[in-house]
Amino acid sequence: MPCIDRSDLGLLLLRLGTGGVLAAHGAQKLFGWFGGGGLEGTGAAMEAMGYAPGKASAAAAGLSEAGGGALLALGLATPAAGAAAAGAMAGAAAVHMPNGFFAQGGGYEYAASLGLTAAGLAVTGPGRLSLDHLLGHTVNRGWMVPVALGVTAAATAVVVGARNKRVRTAAEGEQETLFDELDE
Repeated sequence: MPCIDRSDLGLLLLRLGTGGVLAAHGAQKLFGWFGGGGLEGTGAAMEAMGYAPGKASAAAAGLSEAGGGALLALGLATPAAGAAAAGAMAGAAAVHMPNGFFAQGGGYEYAASLGLTAAGLAVTGPGRLSLDHLLGHTVNRGWMVPVALGVTAAATAVVVGARNKRVRTAAEGEQETLFDELDE
């Protein structure tokens, strides 16, 4: 058996850190853990952000984050896990995009960082300190990477596109105040 090298340790740290954060983030949506809104609260928030139906959107995002994050942490089905998590983060980034890049101002920095790391792990693979390696890479084949990322990108484009259309349509119905009313 070959020695474990520093790249295996580095991938383990990336998987545990990114996967753990994503799993916790998804658990907020699904179960209301860690101060999250659960499906009901998150569903209402998703609906307000333009993702409809809200509860189904919350479940899809929560499963992608919690499931993808847990699988990334374990190093199991890494292409699908990374792609699912990256897709969920692309959906989050779309909401934060109008606020600019930096998270301090409500921007998409955090979602982009998690999504790019998850996608990078999907492409790179989990390393030898993983369940994928232990199981002989049966759910981590080279052909799975472009398939998982391609399917996720297409689904994400449809979902985010529909959300953006809803947001634009809602904004068109609102009219800005043209004149200030003066109280006399």
